[in-house]
Amino acid sequence: MKGVILAAGKGTRLRPFTQYVNKHLLPVGPYPMIFWPIYKLREAGITDILIVVNNREELMYQRLLGNGEGLGVSLQYVKQGEISGLAYAVGLAEEFVDGEKFVVLLGDNLFEDSLTSYVEKFRLQSEGAKVLLKEVEEPERYGIATLCEQTQSILHIEEKPSNPLSNYCVTGIYFYHEDVFERIKNVSQSDRGEFEITDVNKQYVKEKLMESETLPGWWLDAGTHRSLFQANQLAYQFLHERGDLT
Repeated sequence: MKGVILAAGKGTRLRPFTQYVNKHLLPVGPYPMIFWPIYKLREAGITDILIVVNNREELMYQRLLGNGEGLGVSLQYVKQGEISGLAYAVGLAEEFVDGEKFVVLLGDNLFEDSLTSYVEKFRLQSEGAKVLLKEVEEPERYGIATLCEQTQSILHIEEKPSNPLSNYCVTGIYFYHEDVFERIKNVSQSDRGEFEITDVNKQYVKEKLMESETLPGWWLDAGTHRSLFQANQLAYQFLHERGDLT
């Protein structure tokens, strides 16, 4: 299985920092943010990784991470260009994935739990996709999944609903087969001019091909000043509990 990290976002909510550096290179604990999704993939046994970057900062990533050898992984890069949307970014990984199953991580989503068990289960999933969910306090900020009370399967996904029907956020952790690339080609630009990953996931939900599990540990989107501060606190706590801080 391969890994894809989406790190091309401009980080407008983190200005003025992101006027000078990509948000995924900002510090979280003693490391740049981008180190954390790489670590999570490596921990789960995924070492063949593609990072989707924007045109302006590709050289910065290559100087920092190189080919990944120093981190125990193999890294490749692809530039997203000016077309917006997570679905478009995932579509850029088609050649890299080369028919294998893969996991997608948003570079600014940080979480406590290991991906190992989820990866192993998806290896055995013969078709469809899988997302990981997390209960959140402000569901109107996220893509929200409505679950069946009896089976806990996903009935519907809505992006940033004004009147959310649940508080189960679809985190930036997605598992796909190669068929996702054909589904991406069926997605049209949303009202905000982006190719939305939610629209891809809705196709799987409609066909009852979407699996899900809920993360028990902490999760956050480190895309705001407040959440970046929280991410640093949690990162240092995580490393301290592991004995990785002196």
